[in-house]
Amino acid sequence: MTERPDRNLAMDLVRVTEAAALAAAHYMGLGNKEAGDQAAVDAMRAVLHTVEMDGVIVIGEGEKDEAPMLYNGERVGGGHPPAVDVAVDPVEGTQLLAFGRPNAISVIAVAERWSMWQPGPSFYMNKIVVDRHARQSIDITLSPTENLQRIAGALGRRVNELTVFVLDKPRHEDLIAEIRRAGARISLHTDGDVMGALMAAIPGSGVDVLMGIGGTPEGVIAAAAVKALGGGMQCQLAPQSEAECQRLQAALGDEVYQVLTLDELIKADDAFFAATGITDGPLLEGVHYDRQGGVTTHSIVIRALSGSVRYIKGVHQLRREFPFGRVNVEEAVQLVAH
Repeated sequence: MTERPDRNLAMDLVRVTEAAALAAAHYMGLGNKEAGDQAAVDAMRAVLHTVEMDGVIVIGEGEKDEAPMLYNGERVGGGHPPAVDVAVDPVEGTQLLAFGRPNAISVIAVAERWSMWQPGPSFYMNKIVVDRHARQSIDITLSPTENLQRIAGALGRRVNELTVFVLDKPRHEDLIAEIRRAGARISLHTDGDVMGALMAAIPGSGVDVLMGIGGTPEGVIAAAAVKALGGGMQCQLAPQSEAECQRLQAALGDEVYQVLTLDELIKADDAFFAATGITDGPLLEGVHYDRQGGVTTHSIVIRALSGSVRYIKGVHQLRREFPFGRVNVEEAVQLVAH
């Protein structure tokens, strides 16, 4: 980076995801995923503009004509160095939030300007993610069975001792069947493959590998976390419709199905990743309220340069009593302001 960010940026990014999580939690279990996502977007954007950086959204809520806030290409931050690419998902798992299910989180990733791979017209990619102990063993061009055998060997375990995070989607019917034939256990989730990649990259999380097709933007966000953790990740674009396939062929030609490595997804050596839980999950607790007017958040922040991983429990004091334990956007922004 033209000016290397200091460690304070990590804490600023946590404030960003805390605000989004606090605002989104207002809608937990209410069945309105659009309102929850919009609240998170509003809060995240407000706090992003207080962060000392010259940021450009490369992965956000969509193109400018589709998303009035946090759109791709939007400038965020205070406008001063360091110059960075910013990837956000104010609510990863809007369905999880709407129905009060586990593992909804708010996430942000930051890396040197021009260093993040940009999805363009791609919506889906096939992914495999492991921790640092198995990073040299994976090859996405091989079968799931072969990869599981190689991963097990790298970890000094048997295949039947591995747990694989897979999204519970019809497109994964064959993948699920093959993993089970190979003897590995499967942890099925309806949504949330950023969290799945994060868990796969953290030794001892209960997940050893993520496999399968998920969102391309989520793949790039996850890559920042995996790189910071020293894990292994490979991807290939996996269009799920003829229209998507045609768009990719027109944009990329023969490069559509090339293997994307971590260093291609995130070219910079230094990257930041932060996430805050909205609903409870195995890695991060969700937003919790108490009767004394306090609200607690649980976050993780990771920096690639140092390899440091910090779990942060924030205790925020509300300025008034909330009988139903809810915080609106303005209050969420105020809670993380100091």
